[in-house]
Amino acid sequence: MAAEIVPHDVLAAFCNDPAGCIVAPLGFGNINATYLVRSASGSFVLQKINSDVFPEPLRVIENFYKITKHLIQKKCEDRRPLQVASPVPTLGKQPFYRDVTGAFWRGQSYLPHKSHRVLTGPDQARRVGRALAGFHRLVGDLDVQGFLDPLPGFHNLPGYLEEYDHELQSLKTVAGEEIHSCLATIDRYRQRAATLENAKHAGILTLQPIHGDPKVDNFLFGDREEVLGLLDLDTVAMGLVHYDLGDCLRSCCNRLGETGGDALPITFDLDICRAVLDGYFSGPDQSLGKEQRAYVFDGVLLICFELGVRFFTDHLRGNRYFKVRQEGENLLRAVNQFRLTDDIAKQEQKIRAMILSSGRE
Repeated sequence: MAAEIVPHDVLAAFCNDPAGCIVAPLGFGNINATYLVRSASGSFVLQKINSDVFPEPLRVIENFYKITKHLIQKKCEDRRPLQVASPVPTLGKQPFYRDVTGAFWRGQSYLPHKSHRVLTGPDQARRVGRALAGFHRLVGDLDVQGFLDPLPGFHNLPGYLEEYDHELQSLKTVAGEEIHSCLATIDRYRQRAATLENAKHAGILTLQPIHGDPKVDNFLFGDREEVLGLLDLDTVAMGLVHYDLGDCLRSCCNRLGETGGDALPITFDLDICRAVLDGYFSGPDQSLGKEQRAYVFDGVLLICFELGVRFFTDHLRGNRYFKVRQEGENLLRAVNQFRLTDDIAKQEQKIRAMILSSGRE
């Protein structure tokens, strides 16, 4: 019997027998509502697009069709293809269904897999690095003509700091140890915020299609811990590979996961870092020269700082962007990301040395 978490009319748009469907929440996403739907005819993923985050949901839906078409075509040419979900249209052959509230729902094929929120060791990390490099290679020639940016301003740290400043000015009082810790961290790192954007405008770094959110739980693992593919293509857009590689390292090298914990310090694991970098830079077709590689550290540091700023700003504005399960969760996320930022900064020289030497043995 279908769970009440998905309205009957939505299920009826995708399933011949909505009453016979079994529906369960799927994944750990902080943005969209995602469900696994099992029916007599098979399983698929059903997702409600968060219009507060994606103000133009049709961009997300149309882009997904274009991206998956490209990747499925490339899959036939690749010796070790990455798996990607494909669109599942409605029974009426439409790419989406819009419910009575105006919300957009879309279907995707379900890829059986394992997912991890924390990696177990360097072998997994090396495979993740290779998979991310493979993804960048596959989307490198993606035709972006008519491709609409799903999130204008995404990964623009100076822009996020402007939003933070605006929210801070509207507060009447600022109290609490964790709040003051976040304020101090933002003041400490904000002078570095424009490093990647400045390098882009100077022509040192160039744009290409990127995933946009390659955190560890978006990688699909098989029974032998091989990386099968990547999920969540909603943020694919033109950007800097430094944001992708930085976000992947940020996520993989935090062995306590996004929520962290009070019992242990949050640290950036250098062994995992080395393995991800070795995997990423092990291929023969690397486009990053020495000067471009030097900015990978800034990608790691600033993407971690960026996420902390975004979590903290969302906490200040009342949790309108990231989903929370309890009060103060976005503040806790911000504190954890800022602690990780501090540890990355402390290990700057070691991380920079790894970046320059990785994949060159």
